[in-house]
Amino acid sequence: MVASQNRWSSEVGAEILAQGGNAVDAAVATGFSLAVTLPRAGNIGGGGFMLVHDAASGEDVAIDFREMAPVRATRDMYLDENGDVDPTRSKFGHLAAGVPGTVAGLWHAHQKYGKLPWAQVVEPAMRQARDGIPVSYDMALLLTRNKTRYCANEATCGYFYKPGGVPYAPNDTLVQSDLAHTLELIAEQGVDAFYKGEIAELIIAEMERGGGLIDAASLAAYKPVERDVVRGTYRGYDIVSMPPPSSGGVHIVQMLNVLERFPVAQLGYGSADGLHLLAEAMRLAYADRSQHLADPDYYDVPVAWLTSKEYAQQLAATIDMEQAKRSEDVAPGVEPRPEGIDTTHYSVIDADGNVALVNYTINFSFGSGVAVPGAGFVLNNEMDDFVAKPGVANAFGLMGGEANAVAAGKRPLSSMSPIMVFKDGDLRLASGSPGGSVIITSVLQLIVNVIDHDMNLAEATLAPRMHHQWYPDRIIIESGFSPDTVRLLEAKGHTVMQTPNKMGSLQTVGYRDGTFLGASDTRRPNAAAIAPGNSQTQ
Repeated sequence: MVASQNRWSSEVGAEILAQGGNAVDAAVATGFSLAVTLPRAGNIGGGGFMLVHDAASGEDVAIDFREMAPVRATRDMYLDENGDVDPTRSKFGHLAAGVPGTVAGLWHAHQKYGKLPWAQVVEPAMRQARDGIPVSYDMALLLTRNKTRYCANEATCGYFYKPGGVPYAPNDTLVQSDLAHTLELIAEQGVDAFYKGEIAELIIAEMERGGGLIDAASLAAYKPVERDVVRGTYRGYDIVSMPPPSSGGVHIVQMLNVLERFPVAQLGYGSADGLHLLAEAMRLAYADRSQHLADPDYYDVPVAWLTSKEYAQQLAATIDMEQAKRSEDVAPGVEPRPEGIDTTHYSVIDADGNVALVNYTINFSFGSGVAVPGAGFVLNNEMDDFVAKPGVANAFGLMGGEANAVAAGKRPLSSMSPIMVFKDGDLRLASGSPGGSVIITSVLQLIVNVIDHDMNLAEATLAPRMHHQWYPDRIIIESGFSPDTVRLLEAKGHTVMQTPNKMGSLQTVGYRDGTFLGASDTRRPNAAAIAPGNSQTQ
C-alpha cells in the first residue's frame, strides 16, 4: 500500500511493489516521482526524513537527509546593516537555499535497505518527466496566482510556464526534459552525479551567477545521517517517531504523555473541553520547541527529559480545565540537570509488513523560486527554518532561540513528523503530513482520533482539526466545529480563529485484522492510497 499526495506517484510506488520491490524501493521510487508530479513540494532540490521499520528484525531506523547550511554560511547572514532581520534573504533567492539532501538520503536508504536495482526504481520518474504529466487543477491555479514570483527567475518560468510566461491550463501536458536528463544521470551514476558530477556543476554555476553560497565544498561535504528513533507509549500503544532535527517526534510524544493523564475519550471528539485540553498541551510543547530543539550535532537536545512521563506529569498539573493560559505566562521548561508551507509526506507498507515513511520538502511552494538551468529542478528555501535572530518568528510564526541559529554545516530545525504506532508489536498506523507548523498537531490529532475516539483511518483523517503553537496566542480551527463549542472556548479565555485554509494532508497506511489499510487526506487534491494491482482508495 502506498499513500501519497499525488495519485500518479502512488501508482509508481505500487508498480515497484508489484515488481517485487520492498517498502524502501517503493518509497525511493515515489520520492523521485513526486519531484515530477508535485514540483511545488516533491523534490530533488530539498531534503527530509525517512523512518524505516524492518518487520523481520523489528528494527526501526531514522534517516536524516535534511538540508545543511553551506560551508560559508554565517550566524548573522540574514541581518541588515541595522542588525534587523531581512526576511527576503532567507525566504527568496539564492541565499535562501541550503545544500539539498534528498538524492543522498534516497540513495542511502536504497543502498542499505532496498532490493531492486537502483536504476529500476528511478526509471518511472524519468519516464514521467520525459513523456509528460497532465497538469492538475491545483497546479494550474498555483502557477497562475504566483506567476510574478515564479517568473522572477528565468529558469523557473521556463520550466513551469509556456513560452512568454503563459500558465498551463488543467490537463495540459507538462514535459520536463531537463529534469528527465537529470534523473537519467542519477539513475546511471548514483549519488555522485548530483554532488560531484554534471548536476553539481550546474548547481554551482547558478549559485555563482546569483550570489548564493552552495559551492563544491558544500556539496561534497553533504552526508545523510542515521539516528536513533524517538520512542514513547500512549495508552498501551508504542509510538516510534523521528528524532531531532525533527521537532515533531519529540513533541508528539511529549503531548501524548500529557494527554494520557486526562480522560480524553470521555471528553469526546470536538467538545470544548477536549479542544481546550489539546490547545493547552500544544501551547506547552511549542514553548519548549522554541528553546530546546535543534540539530543534535550542534546542540545537546534533552530528548529523554522532554519525552519523559515525569516531565509530562509536571506539565499536566499546570493545566486548568476551566481557564486558558496566556502564552505570555508560559515559558519553556527548564531541564533539571547539572550545568555543563510546502512539504509532502508519503507512507509505504509492503506485503511483508516493512514500512517506509518519508517527509521531504523545499519549504515554500516551489521553494526559493530559483531553478537550476539545465537541471530542471527548483532549489529549497530551508535556510528560513533557522533562527535568523533569536526572538524573531520565521515564516510560519514559529519562535526560536540560539540553539537553532545559523551555522556552517548545520541542519535547520523541522516540523516534519513521520510517525509509526504499534499495538502488541503489530503496526496500527504509519503517517505524516505537510503543512509547516501544523504538521505536528495534525499527526497528534490523527493518533488521538484513532486511539481515544475509536475512529478508523479515514474517519480520523477527515475529522476537522485545530492548532495552537504558543505564539500567536490563538486557537486556529477548520470549519466543521460547532459554534457552541467556539463560544465555550472563548468563555474559557481562548481567542479562536476559523481559517479558510486546510491543515495538512495526512498520508496514512496501516494493517489490522489481516487487511492492509490506506487513507489519503482529501484536504489537498490528487492524493491517493493505492495497493499493487488495485487503484481504489480507501
